[in-house]
Amino acid sequence: MQNKTVVVGMSGGVDSSVAALLLKEQGFRVVGLFMRNWEERDERGACTAEEDFADVERVCGLLDIPYYTVDFSREYMERVFSHFLAEYRAGRTPNPDVLCNREIKFGPFKAYAKKLGADYIATGHYCGISHEGDVHRLLKAKDTGKDQTYFLNQVTQPQLEGVLFPLAQLDKGEVRAIASAHGLATAKKKDSTGICFIGERNFRKFLQQYLPAQPGRIETLSGEEVGEHLGLMYYTLGQRRGLDLGGRKGEEGRWFVVKKDLARNVLVVSHGDESPLYSDGCTVEGMNFIPCPPEQEELICRAKLRYRQAEQGVRAVRTGERALTLFFDEPQRAVTPGQYAVLYNERECLGGGVITGTFRK
Repeated sequence: MQNKTVVVGMSGGVDSSVAALLLKEQGFRVVGLFMRNWEERDERGACTAEEDFADVERVCGLLDIPYYTVDFSREYMERVFSHFLAEYRAGRTPNPDVLCNREIKFGPFKAYAKKLGADYIATGHYCGISHEGDVHRLLKAKDTGKDQTYFLNQVTQPQLEGVLFPLAQLDKGEVRAIASAHGLATAKKKDSTGICFIGERNFRKFLQQYLPAQPGRIETLSGEEVGEHLGLMYYTLGQRRGLDLGGRKGEEGRWFVVKKDLARNVLVVSHGDESPLYSDGCTVEGMNFIPCPPEQEELICRAKLRYRQAEQGVRAVRTGERALTLFFDEPQRAVTPGQYAVLYNERECLGGGVITGTFRK
């Protein structure tokens, strides 16, 4: 790989730092590329992009590799954040990290990397990939607890061409150990858990800057008014905390969100019995198959209906070119429109699409 150039997406975190280190050890000519996609300061008054870039500088200096920065904030606003806001306006709960991968990290980033002479691009994602001629397969990572194929379910075949995932066979502990052994400044840096590129902050206050809150009634399934909500966008199906509803005398259990009635601006809740939260299946649109749609109309596989969930057995029935109906082997709790249903076989991510609705048998 002495004559091959790989451009690594450097975030200022330990994962991308170790990805760059491993690729250099493999003999690649490594170039670091840092993306600036959000310039607003956080609640501490600090620009997290500046702090992250300082870590990129330290890591690249130690590894003796060139590094660059590029500003994709306009693309992020137009392609990711505008959709994020539109989904919340529509009463759904979006996942911006999925779009960020398709629309930024494997879109404009890859194109810019090519201008820098990249033969390959690489990121610090925990997932694997296999290149079989013109067919590119997205594989699960060794570290099942950190596997990030869920967030890559919308990435297309052209976008996966020439992509490397150096952390595929490592778990998080091994990555931090490698970083410590080589003296990388990011070895003990805390993982980011906030919205893609925006960071960790009070989500309710952040959203209020862009979407005015519209308080309304909280009602039970029978129509009884039991309280007032602060704005439907702040709640998600199955949510228990933050409802500010007292318990019912003589009844056990807690209040939880059952649905959002956007037309009436009403949050519907139930108490104790969680059966209203369960569904037997869901509809999916915007399906992206990796690497290609199956020939059969029905597919027996497994699915994740949210990131922090074990895979569930499903029967996927194609209802259109990019539409599916999923029938669950077992009823599922709080399946949420706006989130992604991602399909898997034993070792491979088959793709995913947006959940648009649920149903009971």
